[in-house]
Amino acid sequence: MEKERQVLVIFPHPDDEAFGVSGTIMKHINNGTPVTYACLTLGEMARNLGNPPFATRESLPKIRKAELEKASEIMGIKDLRMMGYRDKTLEFENDEELANMVFKLMEELEPSLIISFYPGYSVHPDHEATARAVIRTVRRLPKDKRPKLHLVAFSNNHEAELGKADVIHDISDVWEKKVDVLKAHISQTAWMMDEMLEGVTSGNPDWTERMLREHFWTYDWENDQVL
Repeated sequence: MEKERQVLVIFPHPDDEAFGVSGTIMKHINNGTPVTYACLTLGEMARNLGNPPFATRESLPKIRKAELEKASEIMGIKDLRMMGYRDKTLEFENDEELANMVFKLMEELEPSLIISFYPGYSVHPDHEATARAVIRTVRRLPKDKRPKLHLVAFSNNHEAELGKADVIHDISDVWEKKVDVLKAHISQTAWMMDEMLEGVTSGNPDWTERMLREHFWTYDWENDQVL
């Protein structure tokens, strides 16, 4: 993995990082690259309240904040930013204001790489709003000044339309810590931990590919259609 000057991770919810990018984050940190994680909301409107339930609608924001802090500690992230937006409202935020928030982070950090979602292929409205804000912001810069974009896509048709991933990281060397990151977000992950661990340890190819290899797409600037 190439050593970066600075990595900026931008996701809307606690645990967005856990499944698809936590291994990559740890490998960047192990490589000596500083990583900033900007998490836009506390995921306070999540449907999962634990399995069996241990949270209430009122207690969930504090629980998810603590889970995010624990996950970040496990990954080795020293710069965690909680941006203070409300869960399930990002699609209603002013587009320019969201882009300006991202721009301020970029202006401060000067990242050489941004990790986020791919617009149009990330399913959830908050994911999509975050992805569009990243693209709008990076688009402001001259082409030779733009950071690299490694974007997560997981809609049903993403490979059919985007092709195979442009970047794949084998994270098997940090797999055990990735499990710890997933467990840190236990209010959201309890329902699938047993199935996931059984799938990986048994060598199930679907689970192995999904969890031990993290997939990213670079943005297609030639066909840029984000409004």
